[in-house]
Amino acid sequence: MSAVQSPVAPARTPRRVALASAIGTTIEWYDFYLYATATALVFNQLFFPSISPTAGTLAAFATYAAGFGARPIGAVIAGHLGDRLGRRTVLVGALVLMGVATTLIGVLPTFATIGVAAPVLLVVLRILQGLAVGGEWAGAAILAVEHAPPRRRGFFGSFTQLGSPAGMLLATGLFFLVRTAVGDAAFVEFWWRLPFHASAVLVVVGLVIRLRISDAPEFAELRAQGKVARLPVVEVFRAAPREVLLTTGLRLSQIALFVLITTYGLTYIASEIGRSSSAGLLAVVISSAIGLATTPLWAILSDRIGRRKPYLFGAVGGTVTLLLFFLAVGTGSTLLVVLAVGLAVNVTHDAMYGPQAAWFAELFTVRLRYSGASLGYGIGSVIAGGFAPLVAAAVVGATGSFWPVVVIFAAVSVLTILAAVFARETAFDDTV
Repeated sequence: MSAVQSPVAPARTPRRVALASAIGTTIEWYDFYLYATATALVFNQLFFPSISPTAGTLAAFATYAAGFGARPIGAVIAGHLGDRLGRRTVLVGALVLMGVATTLIGVLPTFATIGVAAPVLLVVLRILQGLAVGGEWAGAAILAVEHAPPRRRGFFGSFTQLGSPAGMLLATGLFFLVRTAVGDAAFVEFWWRLPFHASAVLVVVGLVIRLRISDAPEFAELRAQGKVARLPVVEVFRAAPREVLLTTGLRLSQIALFVLITTYGLTYIASEIGRSSSAGLLAVVISSAIGLATTPLWAILSDRIGRRKPYLFGAVGGTVTLLLFFLAVGTGSTLLVVLAVGLAVNVTHDAMYGPQAAWFAELFTVRLRYSGASLGYGIGSVIAGGFAPLVAAAVVGATGSFWPVVVIFAAVSVLTILAAVFARETAFDDTV
């Protein structure tokens, strides 16, 4: 037993930390997904109006990609500080940075007001968002997993993952409600800002909750003994380069599928069915709500049968469900679009996303865990997540067909399948 005890009653610690992780990451992802939704719906009109619609969409997705590009940098900074100073300290800083950046986007003048300075400032704020979320996920996941009892790390780690569907549900749901209430014209003119303004309130709530948790006893003991890594990011590349590579590979298919469906998918639906169609927003809202149940269910399954099997199922099936999504949009049926999005997100995507927090944390030692998990998660995010909507928009624009997108995604999925095959099975290792 550790010589350093947590100030919170042991029986309540896992639940309290898991709940705090879920609420904190929900707020972070709410902020991050607001940008993604706005990119698909309004940013091309407001910040890039002087170019063609296709070029405007590409430019908007390029700013979206900038946030993903900043995530590995955020991961390096957060990994260094998190493995030296503690997980909670970094998480508080990340939450504040995200809240400030998101609130400022909500008051940003558009191209019509200040010209080219508008998209430049938009990119700067998006980069700050990327830095924040690059340091957020691993810290929240590690806190939940390190406090969890053996053989239940998948379940408790999945509370961190709940932040994604919950944040998406809040962001997309609020956009949907505001747009429906005021109409498309008024929404584009002003009311798209309201969800960004709400971030300031949510951040205060998140800070109150996050300041009440503490680091896990294992890390506290390591720090008390002066055994924390001096340069954890450097050391993790020396001691665990294979694990960094594998976690990067495990991230690829999962994040690519998610952003293709929930971000580029909204633009594709608008182009095929009509900009006034709410099919995309409705589908994302419903799948996000269902994800609050399917994400922990897949994680619980991974506690029982291992991390690898659900992950392989999701990686193999992702290509099929992406194809079904494009075919469903082609029919123009809102019902089929909703079903296809649910199948892609809640079945194949969540099969990977549910076990992900536990598997990434378990693959690294306590001493280098924040840096290792952050790097794999962040690098994979920028490679497959940041550029997926941009590549998809460019390919469909050039060829007029979605088939090349499906083929490219299938190639990415092969890398995730290989990573899942070669990664160590950790679910049943009680010494992690």
